[in-house]
Amino acid sequence: MNDFSLIGAFIVGVMGAGHCIGMCGGLVGALSANLPKNSGANALVSQLGYLLSYNSGRIISYATAGALIGGSASALGVLFDADSYLLVLRIFAGLMMIITGLYIAQLWAGVVQIERIGKLLWQYIAPIANKFIPIKNRSHAFIAGALWGWLPCGLVYSMLTWAVAAGNPLEGALIMLCFGLGTLPALLSAGIAASSFSRWVQKKTVRIISGLALIGFGVQTLYVAINQLN
Repeated sequence: MNDFSLIGAFIVGVMGAGHCIGMCGGLVGALSANLPKNSGANALVSQLGYLLSYNSGRIISYATAGALIGGSASALGVLFDADSYLLVLRIFAGLMMIITGLYIAQLWAGVVQIERIGKLLWQYIAPIANKFIPIKNRSHAFIAGALWGWLPCGLVYSMLTWAVAAGNPLEGALIMLCFGLGTLPALLSAGIAASSFSRWVQKKTVRIISGLALIGFGVQTLYVAINQLN
């Protein structure tokens, strides 16, 4: 894994704000509207504490999934020639960076089609997650976030393919952690009804520049892989 993977993962998180708010913004808003009343503290500070607890659980679930996927890829690597296997993973990562960059730039939305993959798993998790609404305390919020982190999301699944390409559990977890941290501003703003950030990331120029930067990371990754073939 190179530094571009972590930077790219963070950019995907930040610039995927529109998709994140579409998938989770309503849920975060509902959670925020039904939080316990804390008359002895500043209302905004109290609300922010609950939202941070919720989003911490969500991000940890992403990192856990990244570790599991990266670990699985590492286990498969034992069955194949190590050099060839790592080369295939690097090419895979480069292609997924380009595809995700096209999505961020709003040039092609193929990434969202893979949301169907997670619906089978989610039908088992959803009944458990629903039991944590409304939120009763911050621990409750953390558990709810950890469960709702498995909500089917094409952007998350796209990032998990990067975790596969990382080839080991630690790097897979780091990629998903950086992605999760990138999503934090959008979902915090959704939770506290602050829309300025969300409007900014939806600007066409910002999305195109960010998407092209991510595509550039993907091209660089592919270039390194092709050089290794020579």
